[in-house]
Amino acid sequence: MELVHCIYCSASTKVVKPTDLATLLAECREKNSKAGLTGMLLYSERTFFQVLERDRPVVEALLEKLTLDKRHARVTKILLEPIEQRSFAQWSMGYSKITKKELADIPGLNDFFAQGRSYMELGEGRAKALLSAFKEGAWRLSLS
Repeated sequence: MELVHCIYCSASTKVVKPTDLATLLAECREKNSKAGLTGMLLYSERTFFQVLERDRPVVEALLEKLTLDKRHARVTKILLEPIEQRSFAQWSMGYSKITKKELADIPGLNDFFAQGRSYMELGEGRAKALLSAFKEGAWRLSLS
């Protein structure tokens, strides 16, 4: 099987309250753990940025399911590519709270988020920069 990661973003169809997000994370962590999926999630300004890792068919099936989920609008696959190893092997769904200021402080992304843009407008290069910043330690101490 081919191990891949998929980076996608989506717009929430409603404002997600902290309690709703906590419930969603608990559900995703349980399902992902059973399915052998790993990854991480960021949420800001009614948009989600997520990385999913596992075999291609499983990741593609989940992405298809997400496009049918009424909580998501404009599910946009930014990147789906083979990887040699998981970046988030220890997390069934890592999550970090991140502020606009923290986003604007990431080299290569500061101009993007300072202009008030959202995850929905990220291209492949900026998505990889955000993923890299996260992997290198940004926000890891604030994971919930």
